[in-house]
Order: sequence, then structure tokens, then C-alpha cells
Amino acid sequence: MKGIVFTGSRTLAMQDFPDPTPGPDDVVMRMKASGMCGSDLKFYRSAPGEAQRALGLGDTEPKIAGHEPCGEVVAVGANVSARQAWLGQRAMVHHYRGCGVCPHCSTGWMQLCVDGVAEVYGVTGHGGHAQYIKVPAKTLVTLRDELSYETGAAIACGTGTAWGALKRLELTGDQTLAVFGQGPVGLSATQLAAAMGARVIALDVSPQRLARAKEFGAAEVINPAQVDVLKAIKELTHGLGAHASIDASSSPQARRQAVQCVRTWGKACFVGEGGNVDLDVSPDLLRRQVTLIGSWTFSTHGQKECNDFVADRGIDVDRLFTHRWNLEQADEAYKLFDQQTEGKGVFLMN
Repeated sequence: MKGIVFTGSRTLAMQDFPDPTPGPDDVVMRMKASGMCGSDLKFYRSAPGEAQRALGLGDTEPKIAGHEPCGEVVAVGANVSARQAWLGQRAMVHHYRGCGVCPHCSTGWMQLCVDGVAEVYGVTGHGGHAQYIKVPAKTLVTLRDELSYETGAAIACGTGTAWGALKRLELTGDQTLAVFGQGPVGLSATQLAAAMGARVIALDVSPQRLARAKEFGAAEVINPAQVDVLKAIKELTHGLGAHASIDASSSPQARRQAVQCVRTWGKACFVGEGGNVDLDVSPDLLRRQVTLIGSWTFSTHGQKECNDFVADRGIDVDRLFTHRWNLEQADEAYKLFDQQTEGKGVFLMN
């Protein structure tokens, strides 16, 4: 089979790999859609193995990229029960493998494995930018029949990450949420929060992304390059501030404002990876009883809940994708994605 490998310094290659066969506890899935995620860019831009080592994941051989896999099960291992997986199953992959038995793995949080994550698909294990993927059956989450494979790919990371943050915030429909950054994760948060009934204030320095945020349900949009963010949010919330906020930008300034913009007893959630933030602890946190939350992706149970919410509410997640590619177009796709001026891309397979 063919698979896309990041070869370092903004280069990639399509390489040949043996068709996978399942081990006793594994399945093989024919890929139908594999999303492009912002965190892919760390590995696309860096020297071979550099980003993996920086994350403590070891000096690994090049692996097939892509950690938003969605497809159809075409082979199952001897130990896989019919309740775990079956031929023809439409499924997403929870893109981590842990020990499987520790307190975190056993509750669906394999990325928090006590022994350390054994594999991250698309990083230290072969990912979804290929014709097939082999994964443990326990990593599968069934995709609802009402949803496209593209939507499943989005839920498999970006949209699922937004869902995980909203659940950590315990957002309710009578609250106002400020979402900093309207890339794929931030835009997903805007779309899902609006579907929950919340009033969303979307922030981004890109007029194009703000326009999309309005289309996805934002009640108000703010360009931080043009206005005083904290003043604008207070004016929109009767001087109190937002009930909750999400930073999906990783910008130090946006992170600080995400904390400062919430009202007393408010909650701020960071989902953007990497970088730092500088806070004045007493006025920003302590003396306003503010809760600061770090949210890293989601559990298998959260992935299923997001899948059900999207299907039950008829949410058009496919609209997140502005570009659709085949694997042969991977070089063009990542060169465009690297500019971070466009929306979300996805590879589609026959």
C-alpha cells in the first residue's frame, strides 16, 4: 500500500508499505477519510524525529502521517469479539495506544496512560494518510450511519478536542463563551457551543476566519488587532465578562486574555498546544475565583458522545473542510496548510 511520510523540513514522500494484517487483538481498516490537523505541522516542519524526541516519544523511524483516521473495518484479529469490531463497521480511531489496563486506559483515556503512551498514530505508529491502517480493536469508535467519513475524521481529533473542552467547562445554554482562535478546533468549538444554545463570542485576527465563525453560529465576532479585547467582551456581557472561554490559538496574549475576560467564578480552558502564558496570579485568578483548565483531546467515551451529539442534532461538520485532496496531492496540500491561512483539509480515499 501507499502512505504519506513526513521526511523533514517541510518535505514529504509517498512510500510503499506492506499491506497490514491484524494481530490477535487488532483490526485493519480501509481508510475513507484522513483529516489534516494543525499539530501535524510540528512534524511536517521539523527535522526527521526532532518533534518526536521533543515530545519524549523517542527517536522513531518515519511513520505514516495522519492522526484523524476514519474508515471501514476489513479484517479482524482472532481475539476480537463481535461486540468490539466487525467486518464492514464504519469507525473512527482514538489515535493513542496505552497499556490498556491502568486507571486511565481502562476509562478510555489512553493518552494519559500511567506507563506512557505506547503509540500515537501518525507520530510513533502508522497513521491514516494511507490506504489501510492497523490498530487495536479497543481504539475504535463506531461512526454513526448518519455521518460522513469526513465528519468522522474531524471528530477523531479537532472537533472531538473542541467537544472535550466544552464538556470540561460544563457549558450550558444560558452562558456566554469566548473562543480565541477560529482555526479548525476553535471553529468547531464555536459550532458545537452554538448548537448547545450558548452565546458565542469568536475572536481571531483573520477577517476570513471571523466571517466563517459567524456562519458557524457565533453571535459576536472580535478582531483583537482592531479593538481592546477585554473592554469589548465586557461591553457585550453587561460589564461582567464571559462565563467561560477557550483558547485554541496557543498565542501567549490570547491565553492571558482568555483568563482575564471571564467573570468572577468564570472558567478558562486552554486547548492550544505548546508555548507559554504570563499571568498575574492574584488579579487574574485568585481574587476572582477563576478556574483554569487544561484540556488535552478526549476519551473514547467522549469521542462517542461527540459523534452522537453531532448526529442527533444534525450538525453539518463537513462544512469545516475547505479543501479535499487525494493522497497523490499531499505535497500541494501540506504546502497550502503550512501557510495557516486556509481552513481544514482532508484526504479522501476510494
